Amino acid sequence: MSKLKVGFYWAASCGGCDIAILDLNEKILDILEVADIVFWPVAMDIKYKDVEDMLDGYMDVCFFNGSIRNTEQAEIANLLRKKAKTLVAFGSCACAGGIPGLANLYDRKQIFDYIFDESPSTVNDNHIQPRVKIDFGNFEMKLPKFSEAVAPLDQIVEVDYYIPGCPPPVELIGNAIEILISGILPEKGSVLAPVKSVCDECSRKREKKKIDKIKRVINFQPSTEKCLLDQGVICMGPATRGGCDARCIKANQPCSGCGGACPEVVEQGASMISALSTVLGLDLEKNEEFDEEGLAEQIPDPVGTFYKYCLAASIINRRVSE
Repeated sequence: MSKLKVGFYWAASCGGCDIAILDLNEKILDILEVADIVFWPVAMDIKYKDVEDMLDGYMDVCFFNGSIRNTEQAEIANLLRKKAKTLVAFGSCACAGGIPGLANLYDRKQIFDYIFDESPSTVNDNHIQPRVKIDFGNFEMKLPKFSEAVAPLDQIVEVDYYIPGCPPPVELIGNAIEILISGILPEKGSVLAPVKSVCDECSRKREKKKIDKIKRVINFQPSTEKCLLDQGVICMGPATRGGCDARCIKANQPCSGCGGACPEVVEQGASMISALSTVLGLDLEKNEEFDEEGLAEQIPDPVGTFYKYCLAASIINRRVSE
């Protein structure tokens, strides 16, 4: 029996997903008994030309981590889609845009103006900014074009499966690889993670108390026994798919939502806002009035709180400037 051919690619992300692969530890040896890694730029010397020369469908599965920020990443996404029978969005950035997706609060010009001209640490008297093409006479240098917005992988190419997390938990990675190696595949488009929420994996006691103030863990030490929401801390657990064994909560930190939306949820951020309204004692159907300004002051970064990993995949996925 011939070995499976596996690839990994790193687009707009921090690199944590590649480290998570190594965190499989000795289990990776079991994988290598049945699969050969034929493409992994961060770990092996391989060029894009080598991938272009592969037959279409040459790789049995390719794990693609990172969102799409520039034209190079979009081109490679399309190339790997052709060269892989199965393409997996690996990690929060590929699945929903991830933290890089928060850049969609600004357009390309705003980002470049700040980075290359306006930031406190920048000295750029000639106001030079990167260009896609520079002619040096004897040769021409090209750079990938910085896109107007960050996109998750499935906004660029068709994705077969999703493995969420920032980075995906080792258990999810191992289980997903075993499923893909077995050849007994779930329905295309499936998320290879449990269907329950992080709250279902959390052992804290929930008293469903109504709160009148939102707190942050940088300002007080929450109890390790009581539900964080009951203590006034915004914890994304109710709106976030599990599979992480509630690790952040066990470390007395609120869930930040990296597992993505629970099944059947259209918008993770909106789902959490709805859940928070019940904790605040509000009845949205009765259109109860409340101190919006006072609440907003307690949440310094609403987008970063409710859409930290999913802004690029949300219904309103970017700010549009005139």
